[in-house]
Formats: sequence, structure tokens, C-alpha cells
Amino acid sequence: MKLGKVEFCHFLQILALFLCLSGMNQAELSRSRSKPYFQSGRTRTKRSWVWNQFFVLEEYMGTDPLYVGKLHSDVDKGDGSIKYILSGEGASSIFIIDENTGDIHATKRLDREEQAYYTLRAQALDRLTNKPVEPESEFVIKIQDINDNEPKFLDGPYTAGVPEMSPVGTSVVQVTATDADDPTYGNSARVVYSILQGQPYFSVEPKTGVIKTALPNMDREAKDQYLLVIQAKDMVGQNGGLSGTTSVTVTLTDVNDNPPRFPRRSYQYNVPESLPVASVVARIKAADADMGPNAEMEYKIVDGDGLGVFKISVDKDTQEGIITIQKELDFEAKTSYTLRIEAANMHVDPRFLSLGPFSDMTTVKIIVEDVDEPPVFTSRLYSMVVSEAAKVGTIIGTVAAHDPDASNSPVRYSIDRNTDLERYFNIDANSGVITTAKSLDRETNAVHNITVLAMESQNPAQIGRGYVAITILDINDNAPEFAMEYETTVCENAQPGQVIQKISAIDKDDPPNGHQFYFSLTAEAANNHNFTLQDNKDNTATVLTRRNGFRRQEQSVFYLPIFIVDSGSPSLSSTNTLTIRVCDCDADGIAQTCNAEAYILPAGLSTGALIAILACVLTLLVLVLLIVTMRRRKKEPLIFDEERDIRENIVRYDDEGGGEEDTEAFDMAALRNLNIIRDTKTRRDVTPEIQFLSRPTFKSIPDNVIFREFIWERLKEADVDPCAPPYDSLQTYAFEGNGSVAESLSSLDSISSNSDQNYDYLSDWGPRFKRLADMYGTGPDCLYS
Repeated sequence: MKLGKVEFCHFLQILALFLCLSGMNQAELSRSRSKPYFQSGRTRTKRSWVWNQFFVLEEYMGTDPLYVGKLHSDVDKGDGSIKYILSGEGASSIFIIDENTGDIHATKRLDREEQAYYTLRAQALDRLTNKPVEPESEFVIKIQDINDNEPKFLDGPYTAGVPEMSPVGTSVVQVTATDADDPTYGNSARVVYSILQGQPYFSVEPKTGVIKTALPNMDREAKDQYLLVIQAKDMVGQNGGLSGTTSVTVTLTDVNDNPPRFPRRSYQYNVPESLPVASVVARIKAADADMGPNAEMEYKIVDGDGLGVFKISVDKDTQEGIITIQKELDFEAKTSYTLRIEAANMHVDPRFLSLGPFSDMTTVKIIVEDVDEPPVFTSRLYSMVVSEAAKVGTIIGTVAAHDPDASNSPVRYSIDRNTDLERYFNIDANSGVITTAKSLDRETNAVHNITVLAMESQNPAQIGRGYVAITILDINDNAPEFAMEYETTVCENAQPGQVIQKISAIDKDDPPNGHQFYFSLTAEAANNHNFTLQDNKDNTATVLTRRNGFRRQEQSVFYLPIFIVDSGSPSLSSTNTLTIRVCDCDADGIAQTCNAEAYILPAGLSTGALIAILACVLTLLVLVLLIVTMRRRKKEPLIFDEERDIRENIVRYDDEGGGEEDTEAFDMAALRNLNIIRDTKTRRDVTPEIQFLSRPTFKSIPDNVIFREFIWERLKEADVDPCAPPYDSLQTYAFEGNGSVAESLSSLDSISSNSDQNYDYLSDWGPRFKRLADMYGTGPDCLYS
């Protein structure tokens, strides 16, 4: 008859009660055999407390307190004079004692996994005196385990890997389950393992939990991952035991058990012949089911007629074989190539050599396609030489190009003018002969690098390029000259034969054997008494003095003409003048001053003082010239252009004022006739230059003279007026003139005027003079009506 889980628990509780009762009887028996206990004041037999362990079942499910055990002293006669006291762990809170009987009960549900035992102390006291009648004794209440915890995989779920094709029994991983129950009591914590999912590929050892392979030759390429479910059950796997599960993910790792294989036995690719070197022709790949290093391959060309024309390399990322060109292709020379290519694994596992050779072969055929190619020159670079003395039209050399295609189209030549901007050379379009087109100068450009274009006659778009380097040969066409601008000085106290300058020469020419210069004085300077020249025979010469002492006041500068000849064929010469300054030198022969003027200056004046005096004099001269120029501009007569319309000088006054009596609104004196005597403000220290004449006199004077005198008069007034601003532009020049045939037209004199002058010409002066024409004109009014 099989017991259920509840019935089994009840059975364990009854068994625990039986054990407790037997323990209590043993305790009482022990106490009856103890030694007598002596109290103070009287003599009696001492008895000591000897306690065994009490046991209480965990996870008690009853409603009444659980009986644990009984404490009893021999002193207790059952008359209630003795009381029992309990102290220690859980006293009064978990465990209570009947002070009269000594029965101990558990009031709460206990869990062994939280606390496996409790240590308590027991005391028997006289109820009246409250004094101990027994010594205090310590005892233990142990919690008895039941199977209330299932096994747990604390490290799960698990992941593991095992190489594919592993033999049976290869360890994969070990799983471990823990049970919180008491491993020392019963089988509650004794765990066994079993596999619920993952068979027949894997198995697990029941006691250790080690997972192993159960099938041979598991292939990663067929299935690379497995999910296992492992169970751990306590009670040694018996019925009624508790269990826990975990998952284990097992991945098959790769091994090199698959050789590479080309999907096809042959490949064919078409390639244009114009493809440049190092270009990719094709990509081929052998299939390998392995991965990572086990799939790494190397390719090589093992046979064929294109061994030197093509090469193959591997792409590390894709494991493809890349075929590239090593030499230029030529359809006219060869139209196709055949290659035998091998692919092999780089890392071979000896365990799987029986699965076949880990390499494969394929054939690659490359067809070369014809392309219309540009003309090709017979040489990549032509080197030519020509003398710089060559005349225009001299033949330098010839270039040649041909059409490499089967059509062999004729070729025409030309020079790329971007490489010959000055157009020094020409080329014959048909023959390729290069000639000079201008005079050449090696010193300007020693080498000309030009590009020659060759164009197909049938297809002008096809252009080939050839490169020509033309070296210009040197001739002796440049005379020697001083190597630099020499600043030569000679001291006043120089002695005869003293070296004052060492000179050298340069020549723009470049003779094959180097330069050789010869120095000498010119014929007219050869017999001078001041200096001589010594040729050092090493392309240098030395200038020396010939007399004793020089004086700056007599001659401060000497000019020495030097004749220089080169060694060219024919030789060229030139005369170069060396300027020698006489200087005052210190004791070490270092020049201090070279100015001859220092001797004619007064003593005590330095060069700086002289410069300051000259600067002051020059400044004063500039100021005087400026003042004179400004005064001339002031006195320059302002003459009106006779051709200018005099009507532009009429000033418009819009001030209505208070009539002719109002002299405060505007100074009417400016509009008065010259016949009226004006009160001029003359300067007391200057005599007036212009005297006003009588009115009839002004009538005979030309108009421009009258205006000039009037303006001068106003300028004088402004000059002597202390209140006038320092410029004339604000002065009012409103003079109408006095030389008019009609005399003054001012309204100040209009009333008294009895002139019979005809003013009809005012009608021709425009709309601005309409009012005057109406007042004085006698003609019809239709002009301005």
C-alpha cells in the first residue's frame, strides 16, 4: 500500500512524538540516578540535572501547541511547591513551559532551514522563597528535518560547447543541484540526476551530474545546437521526492571535417585587352561547410599557359580567389589563356584525412577581347640633343609610332603645346621629324621636355603620347663678369703693395672642362700710378696699391677698369669697372668714414649736425615756397569767362522784408550802384590800390574790369575786417555791374530812371526774366503769356 504525501507527513509526526516520549523517560530516569543536592542550612543529597536533546518536527501544521518534552525534578513532590522557569533562545516567544508540570510546548511553526536547533536553560525554584532547588541546566531542542525543499540549480541555466564528431562519452559540462534539507538525516538531501530532454544525443550521470555525448559523429553542419533539460530529484529518486530542473544549451563547435569543393569544374571570363596591370579579372570561390580557421583556404595556379600573365590571391574576408593581371594583354599577340587553379585548406585535421583530400581543382579560361587601341611609340622616352647655336629649321630627331590594331591605321604627329608654350619646336605630321622653330638659349632653358601626340587617321579619338627630352648643348656666347658687386675701399694711409680687394668672375656658359678666367687691367689703366692687378691663375685676381697714401680731399673715388677673358672657343671678354673709395681708417685698417665733405666742414660739426642743419634749411625753403604760392593764389584775378552766361550771377532774394526802408532785414548796400559812395573799411597800414571814379568814367570801362575791381574791393574789406571768418566763401558778391547800357536795374533806382534804352532783349533771357521784360520791355507780351 502506497502512502500519499499527507499520510507520510502524519506518520513522521507520530514517529517524532514517540521518540520525544522515550527521551523524556530517559531524562527522568537519569535524574532519579543523580547525586544529592545540598542546600544551605540543611543537609540533603545533591542531584544534578542531566538533559538529553529534545526533538521537534519542523513544519508542524496542527492548531494546538506542539508538545516538545517535560522537565521534572526529584525535589518536586507534586504539591505545587516547585515552579519551573525556561530561558534562552526562543523562550516565551517560541517555547513555553508549564511552571507547575514542566511540560514544554512549541507555539509557532518551525523551519529547520532557518534555524536547526535552539539552546535553552531550565531552572527549578521554590515557589515560596523563589530560590533554586536545582542548579540551572542547559539543554538543546533540535528541529527535526522533513523533506520540504526541492533541489535547485543555483548556476543554471547552463551553456556549453563540445566539438562536433566527438566520440561517445565525451564530457560536455557538469551540473550541480543543492537541497536545503538536512543531508545527515534521512534521504531528503540525497539527489540523483536524470535527462528529460536531449536524448539520444546526450546523457547525464545520476550521481555526479556530468553530461556526456551519447551518439557518435554528431555533425555541426547538420545541427549545431541542442537544448537539454536536466532533472535533479531528492529522496534518491524515490517516489514522493521533490525535484528541480534546469536547461543546458550545448553548441557543437566546428572542426575541419569538410574539404573545399569548387561548385563548377570550369569557368570562363572575357577581358578587354586594354585592362591595366593589377586589375581584377575574376573572383572564384571553393565551397567549404566549415567556418573560421577551418574554412581558410589558399589558391594557386598549378598549370596553364597564363602562369606569368596572371596571379591569384585570397581575400581574407570572403575566402575568394582573386585573379589579377601581371602583364599587359595584347589581343593581336594572344586571344585566350587557360589556368588550372587549386584550392586547399590551410589547417588540416589529421583525424579526418579519411574523409577525402582537402583540396580541389578547377579550370579557368580567360578570353581576351580586341579593343581599338591608341598608337604606340617605339620608345617610351626619346632623348635628343641640339646646340643652342642651331639655326631655325635644324632637324633634332625623329619619333615613330604605329597603330597596334590589326587595321594598322596611319598615324599623324603633333606637339602638345602645353609642354612647348614658347613654340620652340615643330614636328612633321607625317614623318615625325622634330625641328627647331626658334633660336635656343641654353642659359634660359637647358632641357626641354615635350610631349608628342600620335593620332590615328581613321579614329582621331585614339591618341598616343610619346615623351621627348631635348638637351641644349652649350656654346660660348656669354662674356665673363664680376661675381658680385664689390664695395672696395682703400685707406688714406695705405702702403704700396697692399691688397685691397680680391675679385672673381662668373660666366653663364657651362664649358665641358670648366671655366678658366684671365684678369688684367685695360690698356688705358695699365700704367696708372695708383693701383695694379695680379692674376692668381685660379679664376681670381688681387687688386693692390702702387703708391703711398691717398687723400680724400684730392680724390675720393677711383675707377679701375678690369679686363676679363674666358677660355671658350672662341673666347669672350668684358671690361668691368671696380669702384674704389678712399676712406679714413683706424689703426686696424678698418674704414671709419669715406665722405670727402668732411674736410671742408667747419671744425666741431659732426655729420649728424650737418644733416640736421640741412634738414632745417630745406624745411624753411619749403615753407617760404608754400606761403608765396598761397599769396599768389589770393591775388590772382577772378576773371569771368566772356562766353559764360552772365545771367547765372543773378542772386534770388526771397526776403519780403519791410520795404525799401527796412535795412535790418538785409544789407542792401551790396546791391547798390557803384555811384553811391560806400564806407569802406580800409587797413590803416595799406594804401588802397583802387580809387573809385565817377559814374560816367565806369561806363567806358569794360565789364570784366568793373567786376574785377568790385571783387578786389570786397576782398580787401574781408582782409581788414577783424570779425570776418578766415575764408572768403561766405562773402556776398551780389554786384550787378555798373557798365550796363541800361545802367542799374535795381528797384532802388528804377523810379528815377528816365533812360530810353530798349529792354526788349530781356524777353530772350528765359522765364526767370519775364517780370523784368514785362516792366521794361516794349514788345508784345505773347512770348511769356
